[in-house]
Amino acid sequence: MKTLLALLLLPCVALGADRTTAWSLHKSDLGVHLGGRLEVFHDTTRALPVDAVLARGSFEPLEAPVPNLGLTGDAVWLRSRVWNSMDLERFHLCIDYADLDRVSVFVVYDGVPVPAGSKGQSVPLHERSGHDPEFVFQVRIAPGSEAMLLIRLESTKQIQLPVLLRSADELIAVRSGRNLTIGIYAGVMLVLALYNLFLLLSIRDRSYLFYVLYLVAVLATQLAFLGVGPFYLWAGNTWWSSNSTLILTLVTATLGMEFARNFIDTRRFAPGLHRISVVFYLVFALCIAAQQSGLPRIAYQAAQALSGLSAIFTLSMAVVALRRGSRQAFFFLLAWAVFLSAVVVFVLKDVGILPYNELTIHAMPVGSAIEGVLLSFGLADRINILRREKERSQAEALSMAQENERIIREQNVMLESKVQERTKALQESNDHLKRTQSQLVNAEKMASLGQLTAGIAHEINNPVNFITSNIPPLRRDLADVLEVLSGYRTLEPDQAASSLAALREREAELDIDGSIHELGDILRSIEEGAGRTAEIVRGLRNFSRLDEDDLKLADLNEGLQSTLTVLANQLKDHADLRLELGELPAVECHPGKLNQVFMNILNNAIQAIASRKDLPRGTITVRSAVVGDAVRISIADDGPGMTEAVMAKIFEPFFTTKEVGEGTGLGLSIAYSIVEKHGGRITVESLPGAGATFHVILPQRQQRAHQEQQQQRA
Repeated sequence: MKTLLALLLLPCVALGADRTTAWSLHKSDLGVHLGGRLEVFHDTTRALPVDAVLARGSFEPLEAPVPNLGLTGDAVWLRSRVWNSMDLERFHLCIDYADLDRVSVFVVYDGVPVPAGSKGQSVPLHERSGHDPEFVFQVRIAPGSEAMLLIRLESTKQIQLPVLLRSADELIAVRSGRNLTIGIYAGVMLVLALYNLFLLLSIRDRSYLFYVLYLVAVLATQLAFLGVGPFYLWAGNTWWSSNSTLILTLVTATLGMEFARNFIDTRRFAPGLHRISVVFYLVFALCIAAQQSGLPRIAYQAAQALSGLSAIFTLSMAVVALRRGSRQAFFFLLAWAVFLSAVVVFVLKDVGILPYNELTIHAMPVGSAIEGVLLSFGLADRINILRREKERSQAEALSMAQENERIIREQNVMLESKVQERTKALQESNDHLKRTQSQLVNAEKMASLGQLTAGIAHEINNPVNFITSNIPPLRRDLADVLEVLSGYRTLEPDQAASSLAALREREAELDIDGSIHELGDILRSIEEGAGRTAEIVRGLRNFSRLDEDDLKLADLNEGLQSTLTVLANQLKDHADLRLELGELPAVECHPGKLNQVFMNILNNAIQAIASRKDLPRGTITVRSAVVGDAVRISIADDGPGMTEAVMAKIFEPFFTTKEVGEGTGLGLSIAYSIVEKHGGRITVESLPGAGATFHVILPQRQQRAHQEQQQQRA
C-alpha cells in the first residue's frame, strides 16, 4: 500500500522537485546560516504527513540568513535541495535555537523521505532520537549526489531559524567555544551571587537578598534561552522545558523590580511609583495563568510587552530617586542602562531588525554579567554608606551618651543637693515630730499626774482634815486637864483641906473625866488619820518607781494594790471594785512602768463607766492568775463597750473616742509599748453595750531584755 501511494505521488514529488534547483555544498558553506537557501511552507492543519507536504506543499523561498517566522500556530515546513560537492558524506544539521517545541528532520533521497530524528521541548525524553540532546541531526549525503533536507517545526513561541550544516570536527569546536563562554558567564554570575550572599549573612540587608535571588533568576533565564537548561539541566521535564523561558523571564522581572525598590529605597525617594509597582506583580501572575490556561501565544506576547514596560518603569523609579538624592540610584541607572541596552539588542534581533549573530545572541548574557558587576559595585558602595552611617550614628550616640552623662552628673548634683535639703527638712520634721510626741507624752503624763495629784490630794486631805478637826478639842481638853493638874501641883499642905475641895469642885466643873476619855478618842482618831496618810504615801511610793532602769522581781498583785490606792478617789465616785487576785510568782519586770500600764487601763475603765449615763454605778473587776509560764492580769468593766472598728485602732497613737480636749489618745499606746518591751502582749475583748476586758499577759522571765542589755554592754 505504501509502495502504491509512493508511486502515485512520485510524479507530484518529481513535479515539486522540479520547481527548485539544488545548491552546491562546498567546505566554505559549512557553519554558514542557510536561511537564504531555505523554502518555507505553513501547514495550517498541523496534520499533513511528509509525503503530502512533498506532493502538495506550496513552498516559498526565504531570503534572510536567519529567518524570523514570528509567532504562529501552524506547523512550519522547511526544505532545501543540496548537491554535495565535497568528499565528506556525513554532516550534522544544526538548529542553534532552543525555544522550539518539536523539530522533525527528514532527508529525501530520490523522492523518498528518510527520517533523521525528532526532538523538542515538548517531546518526552524517551521519544527523542539520538543521544545528542540539542537540535543536532546527523544527515548523510553521498559525494557527488543530491538530497533534499526537509524540516518540520512547531512552537508556541517566537520562531527563529539559525540552520547550519557542520562537520563533526567543526561541531566539537563550536560547542567547546560556546561551552567555555557559557561557563565563564555562569561562573561570574555564581561568584557574584555567592559574594553577595556572604554580604547578606553579614549585613542582614534585604537588598542583598533580592539581589542574590535576582542574579540566580537571571542566570537561569539566560541558560534557558541559550539551551543549556532545556537541553541539559531539565531535559526530562517537558512542562518546565516548554514554560521555563516565559516564567523565568517574569520571575526575573519581578525580582529585579523588587531589588530596585529596596536598593534605591523607592519607599522614601519615589513613594508614588513604589506603590504602583505592585501592580506589575499582579499582571505578571495573570500572564503566567494565561499561559497555563491554553493561551500560550497571547501569554508570550504579553510577557514580551510587560518585560519592556517593567524595565522602563524601573528605570523611571531610578531616575526619580536620583533626582531626589538617592546615591544608590546612580549605580542602579548605570547598571540598568547596560542591561536595557542588551535587552534592546536581544529584542531587535528577535523582531529581525538586527542580524542574528554572536553579538546579538549573547547580548543578554554579556549585559546581565556587566549589570551584575556594576550593581555589586553599587552594593559595595552601599556598604561604605552603611559604615559611614553607622560611624556617624555611633558618634551621635557617643555624643548623646556624653551629653546624657553630663546631664546625669548635673542632675545627680542637683538631686544630691535636693536630697540633702529634703533630708534636712525630714530631719527637722522628725525632730519636730519627736518633740511634739515627747510633748504629747509629757502632756499625757501631766494629765495622768494631774488626775493622780487630785486623787492623792483628796485622799490625803480626808485624814489631814480629820486630824485638824481634832486639834481644837484636844487643845481644850488638854487645857482643862493641865489647869486641874496645875492646881494640884501648886496645892500647899496647910491649905490642902480647903483647896482640895475647891479643886475637886473645879474638876467636876470642867468634867476632867470626860475630857480624859475624850482625849483617848481624839488620839485614836489622830492615829487612824496618820496611818491612812502613811498608807497613801507608801502606795504612792510603790506606784511611782518610774525611774528604775534595771529589771527587778516584783509582785504584780502589790503593784495592782498600790495603783488602786492611788486611784481610790476616782474609783469610789464611779465604780465598785472587785478583786480576784490569785497567788502570783515574782515577775521579772520594770514595776513602775507596769504600774503605769495598770493605771492607764484602770483610768480608762473608770472613764468608760462614768460615760455611761444609764448606769448609776458600775463595777471594775481585777483578776490575776498564772497561765503556763506567764502571768495574766485582767481588768474588766461594765462600760459601754467598743465596736470591732474601734478595737482595731485603740492601741494606735493619738486615737481616742473622747471629746476634743478630754484625752490625748496616747494612754493605751504607751501601755501597749511597755507590755511589748516586756515581751508580753495586751489584748481586748468587748462588745457594744457589754463592757470591755483588757488582758495583760507577761512572761515570768525577760529573756529578750537580758539579750538586749548584753548587746548594749558589749
